[in-house]
Amino acid sequence: MKVSSYSQGNWITTGNESDLISAVTGKTVGTLIEADLDYKSMCEYARTVGGPKLRKMSIHERAFKIKYLAKYLLDRKKKYYEISTHTGATKRDSWIDIDGGIITAFGISSQARQNLSDLPWHVEGKQVRLSRKGTFTGQHICVPRHGVAVQINAFNFPVWNMLEKLAPSFISGMPSIIKPSPLGSYLAFEVFKDIIESGILPEGSVQFIAADKPGDIFDYLTSQDSVDFTGSAETGRKLKSHPNIVANNVRFNMEADSLNCSILGPDVSSDMPEFDLFIKEVANEMTVKTGQKCTAIRRVIVPMGKSDEVIEALKERLSEVVIGDPVDVNTKMGPLASSLQAKRFEDKLQKLEEVTDSVYQYQNSDLKNAYTKARILQCHKPLEIDEVHTVEAFGPMTTIMPYSTIDEAIKIANKADGSLVGSLFTADGEIAQKITLGCAPYHGRFMIMNRDSAEESTGHGSPIASLVHGGPGRAGGGEELGGARAVLHHMQRVALQGSPTTLMNITGQHISGANTKESDTHPFKKYFEELEVGESLTTEKRTITNEDITEFADLTGDHFYAHADDESAKESLFGERVAHGYLVLSITAGLFVHPDPGPVLLNYGLEDLRFTAPVAPGDTIQAKLIVKRKTVRQQRKDDEHPFGMVWWDVEVTNQENDLVAEYTILTLVKRKDRLDIDL
Repeated sequence: MKVSSYSQGNWITTGNESDLISAVTGKTVGTLIEADLDYKSMCEYARTVGGPKLRKMSIHERAFKIKYLAKYLLDRKKKYYEISTHTGATKRDSWIDIDGGIITAFGISSQARQNLSDLPWHVEGKQVRLSRKGTFTGQHICVPRHGVAVQINAFNFPVWNMLEKLAPSFISGMPSIIKPSPLGSYLAFEVFKDIIESGILPEGSVQFIAADKPGDIFDYLTSQDSVDFTGSAETGRKLKSHPNIVANNVRFNMEADSLNCSILGPDVSSDMPEFDLFIKEVANEMTVKTGQKCTAIRRVIVPMGKSDEVIEALKERLSEVVIGDPVDVNTKMGPLASSLQAKRFEDKLQKLEEVTDSVYQYQNSDLKNAYTKARILQCHKPLEIDEVHTVEAFGPMTTIMPYSTIDEAIKIANKADGSLVGSLFTADGEIAQKITLGCAPYHGRFMIMNRDSAEESTGHGSPIASLVHGGPGRAGGGEELGGARAVLHHMQRVALQGSPTTLMNITGQHISGANTKESDTHPFKKYFEELEVGESLTTEKRTITNEDITEFADLTGDHFYAHADDESAKESLFGERVAHGYLVLSITAGLFVHPDPGPVLLNYGLEDLRFTAPVAPGDTIQAKLIVKRKTVRQQRKDDEHPFGMVWWDVEVTNQENDLVAEYTILTLVKRKDRLDIDL
């Protein structure tokens, strides 16, 4: 396999060649062709060719592209698995990288379509009233930046690393330049080649660098660009301090390897399910991907006096782990990614063994090349020995650390000064609260495990697309993933100020107080495409009577005194009998709903309901229905009709034109066109 760069729409197939070595056999599996790339032109190509194409699409259109791409890759994953074995990955390891990466792309796409605007930009949050009369208001929006996202990935997850970065940056409207680690680059290349061959992503939106180092690309980055880095904390700090990155305040998101921890609660004894769950999780994190995970458990924090029990249980569990060729179905742990990684692992272990006791290592002495042994170290004074919190051996190892009090456990956990993830195994709610809140400032994610969540838990070391992945301090201080947050991370948040009507015209979403256009036809008789943001319907009026209130109370069983008892109501906050809020809501629906069949299929939700003033018998209410925003929904195979989702603002006023209620209803509305599932 020839691993080459993809630059400015072309494959660059000439350059310095170097062998790519299988971690399993030690033999050549491919050739890295390192070309003399014009990084300045690559950046300009992304900004001037890819960027404009992406910004013409809505966020949802971009998200659909990622969904289609994920489906395309999923159909081709078998060959990725075959290649992945050369990285040292077992079938389980490959699932995390390959399926995990594709599932992450699916997840980010879904989260973006659920939570972000179906516009080229995202209208974020509610408007902010800036004046007494409401003629001057504010609204935050997030817009695509006019730059390129340079993505530098680590060797341990060639596919997952690439897709977790590509998906949110693409959906945000930013093109990507992807640089994998040379180790495992042959797997990243095979996936990237399929991305290009699919034709799903527009030209200029993705490029690929086949090289050992990123060259001088940082010299050409501007304030509109970003860098997303995954790797060692040392390398990350070096790149983050590049003079041009500092001078232009280039956004730099770092997700670095950290010394993550897992804590066994003081309430857990060896006969409890939480103990077995703890042992299983620690052993898994030592052996999955041969311990080469940025989220692996490097520090095992256990109550004083329970270290021996934990060590013996881990020994028993690890003794069942078969080390060998990842192709063998019986193999549970393959080699490290390369002989060089094996040497680095041993060098770091040697430093740690100088300040700890070695209490276990796998006994097979025939391991060669990139293969290594699982190790357990023990540090008796973790608050005094800094090395166990600063030196990371990137492989199948962990260090046992005892604590005497909960406060001491928290101090030990936080002593690494920032990690991607920590976990706690306890059956006690008070212990869970104290340790979690004590550790939270130092960890990007914190998993609390007990028997109740064990069956469905994804585990300590599994980042989830809908939750942030990152951490403070040593972990890099950045965030990846996090659902819609991951997309917004790549966008520019801008605060708009102006009149409601002006902001509505800019944002493409109705802003409270903006001018509206009365519809010439009842809006519920219009198809999705025919509805315009700001279009409205002002209803007929309806006077609320005592009989309405009494009948509603009898129908619902809600005889709260303010609605049902004239005398008691005089002592209420209102000073008189008033209508139920939900009676007002129900009568309002009767005012604006059209009874005949039409494009509106159903009402499936209500948001931000507020009753702003009481409605008493004799008051007359009127409603105004306004198209707030629209979202196209992809037609599924079992959908009878293509449709979109429409949000309607509802304003209910009384005879004095005072607002008495406001809310947003969500409806499904038929479309005339069709958005196919397949391209």
